[in-house]
Amino acid sequence: MPSLDLTLPHWAYWIGLIVFPLIAMALARRPKPARRRYSLSLGYFILVTGGMLGLHRFYVKNLLGLLFIPVFLAILFANAQSQDARSAVSDADNVVRQAERILNREEERVATAEADLPGLRAELEEAIATEEEGSFAIRRAERNVERAEQRLEEGRARIAEASAELETARPLAATAQGDFSYWNNVARYAIYILLAAMAVDLFLMPGLVRRANARLPESEQVSEAELALRKLEESERKDDADWVSDGWTGWIDRTNLFAGEFVAYWAVIAVFVYYFEVVSRYVFGSPTNWAHEAMYLMFGMQYLIAGSYAMLTETHVRVDIFYAPMKRSNKAWVDLLTSVFFFIFAGTLLVTSYIFALDANAVATGNGLMSDWARGDIGFLEMLGNWNMDQWTDPNIRWGEISFNEWEVPLWPMKWVMVIGGLLLVLQGISKLAQDIRAVARGA
Repeated sequence: MPSLDLTLPHWAYWIGLIVFPLIAMALARRPKPARRRYSLSLGYFILVTGGMLGLHRFYVKNLLGLLFIPVFLAILFANAQSQDARSAVSDADNVVRQAERILNREEERVATAEADLPGLRAELEEAIATEEEGSFAIRRAERNVERAEQRLEEGRARIAEASAELETARPLAATAQGDFSYWNNVARYAIYILLAAMAVDLFLMPGLVRRANARLPESEQVSEAELALRKLEESERKDDADWVSDGWTGWIDRTNLFAGEFVAYWAVIAVFVYYFEVVSRYVFGSPTNWAHEAMYLMFGMQYLIAGSYAMLTETHVRVDIFYAPMKRSNKAWVDLLTSVFFFIFAGTLLVTSYIFALDANAVATGNGLMSDWARGDIGFLEMLGNWNMDQWTDPNIRWGEISFNEWEVPLWPMKWVMVIGGLLLVLQGISKLAQDIRAVARGA
């Protein structure tokens, strides 16, 4: 059964979290074509990510993609049967090994007891002939004979039991091993079939996309109900520019809009990573040691960064029974009064996050300048002045806290993201406070 042995490099993880959203944002800002068309690049992308399920064929409306699904299901079924057979092989092998150990041990003990028993019986007969009845020597000789006979009897019983287990377990082990090899081969050949089909579609993809585009109608047919629904959605949709406030706080709003959109695309990364984990685990039998932790950390950072965006776009969960009907100036007064509690929370988050980040970098991991600065051994300017390439290339230098699993990803970047999230939240609170003050002053 082919296996996947891929461990995501730490640098690829952090660079991916930065580069992928930037590319996605640039693609999302491209002008939309007047007529929808199938894309060759998107077809290849779907082929690479979901080709085992035939999703690239479904993308171009080709029903031959249905042939991929039963082969993929056969892989999953064969892997499940292979795992059951592997467990049966392990159980049978354990029985065989245990029975063989019992045979080796008991056969030696039985042989020793059989060799000693004639001498012990002779000692008993001599003691009976020379000692008085009931004497200590006779009792000792009798106990020795009884123990030898008991050991002999128990050993022969264990040998018979172990031999019977061997006769049963060895055929079971052979059968289970045969089943394991059979289902393993089924899964292997099914994977080869899918990979071969994907390789063929790699060359056929331009023609598939071309034929799919040729089948598109000259003009999009849209019903009146769908047109009305689109107009309603457009009227209710609020553009990003509508959230940006006037005055000097506008740059804060634009920063948080950018941050919210940036981390939103991390959810797309999670789809790809968990898809890879499922395929790696259930198709190739090679679960990763990094996928879950990578996404766990990513969603934690996304939650922290998106807080300021949620506050700006008013998407936090709240009860609007009394607040919603108020006019703008009254809402501003309420927001001003409750802002005290917000700044207590946001300030606490910012300060504690900064402490956590410094503690994460203060972990003694070599002679890294950042760790020395975080521990307070050197100043910030001294740390920057002494920075050199060794801080990047020396394998003995780790800048701070790392995870405890095999992946050992650095945790200190996430701690600094907590600081960034807290700072953005405080800044958005300042922007909201300024807007409320202006609303109260205007009395609108």
